[in-house]
Amino acid sequence: MDKSRIGWIGLGLMGTPMAQQLIKAGYPVTVYNRNKDKEATLKAEGAGTAPTPAELIAQSAIIIIMVTDDKAIKDIFHGDKGLLDAGATGKVIINMSTVSPAISREIAGLCAAQGNAYLDAPVSGSVKQAETAQLVIMAGGDAATFEQVKPVLEVLGKSATLIGDVGAGNVAKLAINTLLAIHAQGLAEAVVLSKQNGIAPETLLNLLNNGALANPFMKIKGDAIINDNYKAAFSLNNIVKDLKLAQDIGLSSPLGEAALKTYEAAQAAFGEQDLIAVIKQIE
Repeated sequence: MDKSRIGWIGLGLMGTPMAQQLIKAGYPVTVYNRNKDKEATLKAEGAGTAPTPAELIAQSAIIIIMVTDDKAIKDIFHGDKGLLDAGATGKVIINMSTVSPAISREIAGLCAAQGNAYLDAPVSGSVKQAETAQLVIMAGGDAATFEQVKPVLEVLGKSATLIGDVGAGNVAKLAINTLLAIHAQGLAEAVVLSKQNGIAPETLLNLLNNGALANPFMKIKGDAIINDNYKAAFSLNNIVKDLKLAQDIGLSSPLGEAALKTYEAAQAAFGEQDLIAVIKQIE
């Protein structure tokens, strides 16, 4: 497809490097962010800026959203001078945020009523994968719309797959993040158990990273534990949010429920830190 003009909403830890990938690929990008200071980096790299979501959609063919939660989505669409205020038509709106399937279905209906297409397309991966365009993208929505914008998505990730109807991408992402939470808690519990019995975390993690359980996530989070580095790539606040969304769509499994309780307890003290800071709660 031609290099369509892209409007980008949300310049957080993930949104900024993702928008930068599109600029590097030669797409004309215009950004909107509530915190205007965060627009400066993208502006210096060639992006335009829009004062409101309504003005952003008016000048863009494709609008991509990467924000935190359902409330932020409601504000972007329903707020004063929001996306729905513009009365724009013929646009493709891609919501890459991790939000509920319900909000995606609701917003998709409102977009369709104005003659616009909507995809939910959340990502698996964190800041490092966003910076290297190695995200895994799972989408829900119309097949023809997905094929139209797939070249854009493939700039952002190493794969982009249509999962099903609107909301299906959100469901897949919540399932993945449930496993992520369980995995991180399991790693933390193993490290604590070894420490309690005189085995250094470095020793245990060397064994894990050279054995059958080795994987990139364990290596990254193991290094964070060893270096006492809990700067958030994916915060405790966000994993609690996602586990609650998973609960809303039916999560009631023993491991899932136990993980939510553990992460909620960790969130109370360490919410802004990375999810692997759950080890502090376990200790």
